[in-house]
Amino acid sequence: MSVKIRLKRMGTKKRPYYRIVIMDSRAPRDGRTIEELGYYHPIESRDKQVSVKADRVREWLEKGAQPTPTVKQLLNKNSITIR
Repeated sequence: MSVKIRLKRMGTKKRPYYRIVIMDSRAPRDGRTIEELGYYHPIESRDKQVSVKADRVREWLEKGAQPTPTVKQLLNKNSITIR
């Protein structure tokens, strides 16, 4: 089973927010998650846009989870470095 760190869309039409989650790579975008690691609110002010459980992200990365390009950018902006 390939595990990914990716975004799960929530919210209403034209007012999206996303949860940063661990999912099976074959699952649909809004399908069942393994674990929720944080959120991303693109509409909020800069200081409230992203919240991440950094320790859990590092633990999943050590286990072999692969972040999507968008999640990788968000984590790098929040000083969680990914190789």
